[in-house]
Parts: sequence; C-alpha cells; structure tokens
Amino acid sequence: MGLAGSPVTAGAAAALIAIAGAAAGLRLTLAPRWARRMVPFSAGLLSGLVLFGILPELAHKNGWTASAGFLTSGLVLLWAVGRWLYPVCPACSHTHDHSICPATLHGFALPLLVAAGIHAFLDGVGIAASAQPNAGALGGAVLVGVSLHKIPEGIALGVILHAALGSRAAACAWCAAIQALTPLGAAVESAVSAWLGLSGVSIALGLAAGSFLYLAYHAVHADWQRRGTLPVLLPALIGIAGAALLQRGLEAWLH
Repeated sequence: MGLAGSPVTAGAAAALIAIAGAAAGLRLTLAPRWARRMVPFSAGLLSGLVLFGILPELAHKNGWTASAGFLTSGLVLLWAVGRWLYPVCPACSHTHDHSICPATLHGFALPLLVAAGIHAFLDGVGIAASAQPNAGALGGAVLVGVSLHKIPEGIALGVILHAALGSRAAACAWCAAIQALTPLGAAVESAVSAWLGLSGVSIALGLAAGSFLYLAYHAVHADWQRRGTLPVLLPALIGIAGAALLQRGLEAWLH
C-alpha cells in the first residue's frame, strides 16, 4: 500500500484532519480568514497532482482518450451536484462568505450535508485508488494533497453548519458524520477494485481526479472573483509546483 498505508486508515486520517479543521472553525473567529488563504494553494496542489501524477499514470495504462473520459466523468459529476444541489466543497463555494458567516442559514443544512458527503466519499475513493499496487507511486502524493485540502474544507464546513444549525455540538457531530464517508469511500473502492481489477482502479482514480480538477477550478475561480488575480494566482502556482516536486520526489524514492 506504499506510503499511504491501509487505504481505510489513510482515509480516516484525512477525515480526522477535516474534523479538527471544523472544530477550529467553530471556536476561532479568525480561522476562516486563515483557511481562505489556503484554498488557492490546496487547489493548485490538487490540480498539480492530477496533471503530473494521476493523469500520466492513467494514460500509461489506459491511453489518453480513455483517461480523459474518466477525468471528464468525475468533473461532470461534481459539476452537476454543485449546479443543481449545492456546492460540493464548502471551502470553495462562491455563494456564501465563510470568513464572517453572520447570517443564520436556515434550510442550508440538508443540501450541504448531501453535497459535502459526496465530496468526502470521492476523497476516500481517490485515496484508496491511488494506494493500489497497480496505481503507481501515487498513494503518498494524493494523500498529502487531499489532507491539505481538508483543512480549509473542514473549517468552512464547521462555520457554515454552525450558522445553519445554530448549535456547535450539532455542527461538530454532523461534520464528523460527513467526514466518516471518506474512509467509507476508501473501503468501498478497495472492495470494488479487488473485484474489477485494473479497470476498476483506473475508473475510480479517474473519477476522483476529475473531482479534484473541479474543486481546483472552482476554488481558484471563486477566490479570484473575491480577492483579485495576484493573491490567488501566486499560491495556486506554488501549489502546482509543489505537487510536481512531491510527485517527482516520491517516484525517485520508491524507485
């Protein structure tokens, strides 16, 4: 299983990071502002992992056409959920200012829980698929990228749920329930990949990679509209470069 260890354990670790972020968002008024600065960096990191790690690995095994199809399917899936249900990533949403959250968001809880749950489940799928032996040297890189994105995601989720539910205890409990879908997604992917083999791993990894691209674009676009080009572009480019270096370093170390 490589650097990521057991996929379910890795998914649980990523979920715990998001839950810790949610707890911070519920207690620290400045945390959402700090988390907002991390969004473009984590978006760049996720997109860099796809471009320099996941996509070349998929193309090597399945060809560029099939790989592009897998990525497109994952991207369209999250776009459809975000378009017609609710933005799947609270940290990337452009529909609400998470840095202050003064309004009581009655009615927001249910669609947010469903959409964030889909996002968390796909995170687990990506972690597990990248940790399979035939997925190449992706496990550690994908786990790092997903885990870093879980920090602003968890903080924003905690703040929004607190505003929607009016209770810190209820918000924290629901955050934990949502993030529990990350190790569940890892467990489901591991079971399916054992049955489907290489094709199952490729499809799962492609869907997860497409979802990462959607999150990266959505985060950068929304933040660019709020803060301007330079404050967003620079950390995003640093994230992309960091992903390339991380992937190259892991490949060199493992081989």
